[in-house]
Amino acid sequence: MNMFLQAAEGMAEMAEGVAETMEVTTATKMSFWTLFSSGGWLMWVLVLLGAIAIYLFVERFVAIRKASKMNLSFMDRIRDKISEGNVTGALESCRRAGTPIAHMIEKGIERIGRPMPEIQNAIENQANLEVSRLSAGLPYLAMISGGAPMIGFLGTVIGLVQAFMAMEGMGGTVDISVLAGGMYVAMLTTVGGLIVGIPAYFGYNYLIARIDKVVFQMEANSIAFMDILNQPVRK
Repeated sequence: MNMFLQAAEGMAEMAEGVAETMEVTTATKMSFWTLFSSGGWLMWVLVLLGAIAIYLFVERFVAIRKASKMNLSFMDRIRDKISEGNVTGALESCRRAGTPIAHMIEKGIERIGRPMPEIQNAIENQANLEVSRLSAGLPYLAMISGGAPMIGFLGTVIGLVQAFMAMEGMGGTVDISVLAGGMYVAMLTTVGGLIVGIPAYFGYNYLIARIDKVVFQMEANSIAFMDILNQPVRK
């Protein structure tokens, strides 16, 4: 009988613990929403900027990752076809690859037979165009990384001004609870701005590093292509 009583008491204590946990979780959710709404309309601006930053990062990450992929035998195929005099086959190989490096090499193949400086310039111009395409949207990501904390700071300043105006309306009496409440509400936008700005900053620099890697690959393949053109054509 004692064993059943102890078990019943244990179940009751467990139920109370679960109920307390649910209450704490509910309170946490409500407090988060309360904090968010207390930040004012600037919090919604920061949410919008955060969504744009996520979209830009994911979209550019996928594009740059696709651009950096290249078959290691690509330049070998181009070398074989050009050595055999099969310029059309070399162009088809570039078009099938569809990468920025392939577009750059294709532009050089189209100018085979012209002076070497002209071919080199054509390749460099196409390379600059491909890098510009890869960098599309990144200035906006950089703008968000720098602008979001500034918007958050603006919200903090506005909140502080409102808090001091409220104190002035109370006859200039210093009420610590009113001052503390106004300050923590004012600081919410700064926290929100940093939450948006810091990931955007690291994401921007990460994508720039990935683009630099693609640029290095383009330079290496450009040199390899010019070496191919200086080789004699096989009869």
